[in-house]
Amino acid sequence: MRSQVWRNFDYALFSVVLLLSIFSVAMIYSAVAGNISLASHPQRQALYVGIGIVVILIATAIDYHYWLSLSTPLYVVTIGFLIITFVAAKATFGAARWIETGIGFFIQPAELAKITVIITLAKYFSQHQDEPRNWRWIIMSMVFTAPILVFIYLQPNLSTTIVIAVLWFATIWISGLPPKYIVFFIVGALVLAVVIFPFIEPYQQKRVFNFLVPDPNATHGDTYNVDQALITIGSGGWFGQGYQHGTQVQLHFLKVRHTDFIFAAMAEEFGFVGTVIVVGLLLFVVFRCFRAAHRAPDMFGSLIAYGYGVLMLFQMSVNIGVNLNVIPVTGLTLPFISYGGSSMVSLLLGVGLVESVVARQKTVT
Repeated sequence: MRSQVWRNFDYALFSVVLLLSIFSVAMIYSAVAGNISLASHPQRQALYVGIGIVVILIATAIDYHYWLSLSTPLYVVTIGFLIITFVAAKATFGAARWIETGIGFFIQPAELAKITVIITLAKYFSQHQDEPRNWRWIIMSMVFTAPILVFIYLQPNLSTTIVIAVLWFATIWISGLPPKYIVFFIVGALVLAVVIFPFIEPYQQKRVFNFLVPDPNATHGDTYNVDQALITIGSGGWFGQGYQHGTQVQLHFLKVRHTDFIFAAMAEEFGFVGTVIVVGLLLFVVFRCFRAAHRAPDMFGSLIAYGYGVLMLFQMSVNIGVNLNVIPVTGLTLPFISYGGSSMVSLLLGVGLVESVVARQKTVT
């Protein structure tokens, strides 16, 4: 049985994820060059990648069905971390999202929450797949999702709140949501957006206003990052200026270039062609997740793979959209590429879960 697990292992998925992760370290090394305070980030990212690869192998070896019983403890631990973050986390850039470990590392529980929501919803919908698709079925799934949504929103972390909401809707849609309910969700989402908009943080409101009605006389910080991102992307041309030769990146005109705007940094150094290749690799990961979902032996495994694929697709789309200024600025990073320990390890855990589903397919063609 153990040999069959590794025989079915999706080596193509693993290889592409490993390639993207290694590229992340190289890209971060270029992005933080000359910044003494960030000099250790490439080594840290390499450590996170190493930990994440081990996590993939462990998660693959564990039968994903064990998560049916582990989902409740995982859910409780995630809620506990989110409560600790809300109560005790120190605010950084206007938001309290990280727990300091005391050994130089920070944990961002919202990243783990994404995987927790995928597993929790996969368990609920797989165990209730024979129930009528009515309001009770819908509301019960919201009961499991709402506490995580609320505590992430209170950090405040609106972008991850939206990610969790998207994961919930995508999972309920894949699980057989009748089309007649779609209009209720659309109207409800619009009403909710209007209701909560006055209560979100002023800087979040300003991001929306700056996107909808750009002010040509805006102060330096209001539109600077997006403007520089567009300049950076445009300066890359077809084939880029070369690794560590991007003027916008190396002269530090582009800010947060190792996290939120690493796509722009990549575009400047590797150009349109290089960027398309990286995006293509990310889409390949999404495709393999959906492929795994289609071939999964049961609904639980299928929803895990679908959920992770949706997470990847949505997060990469939003990050690229922000860099191209086609949607308002958010704090979502580019999967496998942007700097971040919690993000990297959580994403690689998700890959491990998908690999566990693939490894236990009854047939592989």
